Amino acid sequence: MASPAGWAPPPDGLVRAASLALEPWRAWTSPVFHGLHHVPSGGPALLVGNHTVYGVLDAPLIFFEIHRRRGVWVRSLADHAHWRVPGWRTIMDVGGAVDGTPENARALLRDGLQIVVFPGGAREATRAREDRYRLQWDGRLGFARLAVETGCPIVPFGSVGVEEMFTPVLDSRSALLAPARALGRAVLGERGARDDVLMPVSRGIGPTPVPRPERLYFRFGPPIDTSPWAGLADDDRAVAEVRDLTRKAVSGIIDGLRAEQAADPGRTPLRRAARRTAAAVRRLPRR
Repeated sequence: MASPAGWAPPPDGLVRAASLALEPWRAWTSPVFHGLHHVPSGGPALLVGNHTVYGVLDAPLIFFEIHRRRGVWVRSLADHAHWRVPGWRTIMDVGGAVDGTPENARALLRDGLQIVVFPGGAREATRAREDRYRLQWDGRLGFARLAVETGCPIVPFGSVGVEEMFTPVLDSRSALLAPARALGRAVLGERGARDDVLMPVSRGIGPTPVPRPERLYFRFGPPIDTSPWAGLADDDRAVAEVRDLTRKAVSGIIDGLRAEQAADPGRTPLRRAARRTAAAVRRLPRR
């Protein structure tokens, strides 16, 4: 597992190769980013946002775009279960993810680094259809307590688009997935017994699991200054105020992005191709 202090950014060659490997996904999703100027170019900060279903389809785009536009590599707090999966744990280590413990987070912030946090965690990544885009942060105070304790700002952000790529077929709690849950317990031990580890079964294009071509939308909001709560890290009521303020900001960002998505004439590749064709026709000389 990657050490909070010992990790070094990937070499330039690996970064270029990974970015090139992402190009087909960028073409498929044509992502739109807003507000990246709110992400600090230096100094510690928590970037707090929503997890989308499956949890990994939009995250690489976020990390690479922040690096491209702001010149920083953000680190990620992740569930320990990621390191139980051979191969995948190597990807997590190379990407600089760390086990999401308060101790690891403090170590990163002490080094002046920025951390991406998804307070909803696996509960949002395995969400049921009726919970689409609902933040599941109830009882989660860790990120807010950490921000108050260290005095670092919180940058709220939202991601929209992944949920529309899939239609759930089997909820992660479905009885039909009992064999998969048993396998999860065998592979992941105690972690596999949790009800938020198993992913739902979904279909994308037709009956296949290939994601439907939907544009992805991202927005980063103005940083939330946590200094008014300085010295109150042990006060649950004060920490809950910071969490609720952040949740309100993220929810507002998500609502705005969903409105943008609904009104976007270039939301899908087919629509974008139709617009380009229409523009090309308009530029043709008239006789």
